[in-house]
Amino acid sequence: MTPQTIKVACSNCNLRELCMPVGLTREELSRIDGLVATRRKVKRRETLFRNGERFTSLYAIRTGVFKTRVASEDGRDQVTGFQMAGEIIGLDGIVNDHHTCDAVALEDAEVCVMPFDRIEALSREVPSLQRHVHQIMSREIVREHGVMLLLGSMRADERLAAFLLNLVERLHARGFSKSELMLRMTREEIGSYLGLKLETVSRTLSKFVDDHIVEVEMRHVRIVDPDALRRMVNPAA
Repeated sequence: MTPQTIKVACSNCNLRELCMPVGLTREELSRIDGLVATRRKVKRRETLFRNGERFTSLYAIRTGVFKTRVASEDGRDQVTGFQMAGEIIGLDGIVNDHHTCDAVALEDAEVCVMPFDRIEALSREVPSLQRHVHQIMSREIVREHGVMLLLGSMRADERLAAFLLNLVERLHARGFSKSELMLRMTREEIGSYLGLKLETVSRTLSKFVDDHIVEVEMRHVRIVDPDALRRMVNPAA
């Protein structure tokens, strides 16, 4: 796919506070505007980058939702994460200059392409940008530790409760409802991410409905009793 050569100004973007450092001076903002080389549209089910592909850029998601996946030893896809507007994707490639997963759009999406050599060069001159990149990488490490904890010690209902709470909190930070969400991923993809079978995800979600914790209509989910979900994840709270 050929990226669109549209000039994008980070300083005018309504997602700036989510994916760019805060408290920049006007001059620093002007310089960071030069980070974004192009804006790229990615159709639903298209791949933004693939496992093994040479790493050149980080991508700031403007619209849409992505999943990252790796092929497991038995050849099946293992979902490793879901990313949404305002989040940075592509950090996996920094380690050895090649991507270690596929990034696939779950709906029509648009990303800002930020060449990593530009980020590195500007980071040396704008310390807050370097700090911000480190914070993003640190957040990714913390997220991976959280997933390991999720898969290693939680029951199926606790895993699904934690997933729904995390998703709605991230959406709420972007100005969406704190109780309603549209699942852009399938139940099978949720199961792959949580280490659960499709049947277990469906059965657990049905139990949440029966217990009046959530309401579900197709992919639309309304959280009726968020405290019940929180008690599942953290009974001591």
